[in-house]
Amino acid sequence: MSGSPLRLGVNIDHVATLRNARGGERPDPVAAAHAAIAAGADGITAHLREDRRHIRDADIRRLMAELTKPLNFEMAATGEMVRIALDARPHAACLVPERREERTTEGGLDVAGQAETLAPVVAALTGAGIRVSLFIAADPVQIQAAAAIKAPVVEIHTGAWCDAVVEGRRAAAEAEWERIRTGVRQAAGLGLEVHAGHGLDYETAEQIAGLPEVKELNIGHFLIGAAVFEGLAGAIGRMRNAMDRGRARIPAVS
Repeated sequence: MSGSPLRLGVNIDHVATLRNARGGERPDPVAAAHAAIAAGADGITAHLREDRRHIRDADIRRLMAELTKPLNFEMAATGEMVRIALDARPHAACLVPERREERTTEGGLDVAGQAETLAPVVAALTGAGIRVSLFIAADPVQIQAAAAIKAPVVEIHTGAWCDAVVEGRRAAAEAEWERIRTGVRQAAGLGLEVHAGHGLDYETAEQIAGLPEVKELNIGHFLIGAAVFEGLAGAIGRMRNAMDRGRARIPAVS
């Protein structure tokens, strides 16, 4: 396979969504995390939202106690979440925008406009040995701002591109794809590690895997939906195969 290995982080939020829709303890998102790792996930992502609509505090505690692979703790840059992260000490924390009324995370962080708020959060988490990433659009201003506040990682929001692909809006998809390609190159050129996520499916994951600058994909909703028909292990295996095909298209460096 050409290019450096591409990691897959599996987001288990929507296993918790199913559990919470009916109450009780099943399906168990921590059990899903173990199954995802057994199927080939390189890490687990879980978003503890302010309103606790899916992942709960107890889930984070259990994940930290039981996981054999890294936990990527998605969080808003609030005092409460910083305290929880500093107490839990996950491998990684991804700072995301969060609004109570949204169904899922919409858009990326405005790092340029919120630098004074975000910089001390990045410093506190980094100082505790937590790898910090910022969930941002592939916008040159936001990428530059992420580097300026010393975030080691950016996760590029791929939602607009994925939506355009699924909806067959070819011109929009091509424009968004070019924006992503340019953005990941800029970020890597600034010394940032580049991840990507939101809305990725087998087709779009295979395509973005062909960008050598991208080191990690974080995928959740699609995999949990596909698992209804294919099983979680089957969906993750198929996703890894798609990622491997995309990575194999990267020309070998002589």
